[in-house]
Amino acid sequence: MDTKAALRTAIDQGEFIVQGYLGDLTDADLLVRAAPGTNHIAWQLGHLIVAENMMVDGAYPGSMPKLPPGFVEQHSKETAGSDDAQKFCKKSEYLSLMQAQRAGTLKALAATSDADFDKPAPEAFRSFLSSIGALFAMQGTHWVMHAGQWAIIRRKLGKPPLF
Repeated sequence: MDTKAALRTAIDQGEFIVQGYLGDLTDADLLVRAAPGTNHIAWQLGHLIVAENMMVDGAYPGSMPKLPPGFVEQHSKETAGSDDAQKFCKKSEYLSLMQAQRAGTLKALAATSDADFDKPAPEAFRSFLSSIGALFAMQGTHWVMHAGQWAIIRRKLGKPPLF
C-alpha cells in the first residue's frame, strides 16, 4: 500500500466509525451533551466540517466546496454553549455538508504527489500538523477523536455500543 492509499484508508475508516455512531441518532439526539460543559454533537459536526474545509483549503486554496453563509460563525467557540436547536442544522444537513467536504478532501488527496506529502503544512496549522501528509491523516483522526465523545452520548441515550 502506498502513502496515498494508506491515507485514504485511514480517512475511510474514520468515516465508517462516524457513520456508525450517527446512524440511529435523531436531530434531538445531536443536542445532548455527555456532561455539563461538553459540546453536543451538532456543534461538533459543524466544527469538524469547518476544520476539514479550512485545513484542506489552506493547503490547496479554492479546492474545497464553499460552506453556507454563516456556517463558520454558527459553529464558533462562542456558540458551543448554545442548546437552541434553531441555531444548529438538522442531521441530514450536516451529513450532506460532511460528504461535500469529504469529496473535496479526497479529490485533493488524489491530486497530491508522493513528494508533496513531505511538504510543510500551511503555516496556520504547523503547531499541530507538520506536513501535508499529516494534514490528510488528520481528516480521519479528528473525526474519530470526536466520535469517541459520541460513544458516551450514545450510552447516555440508551443506544447500544457499536465498536
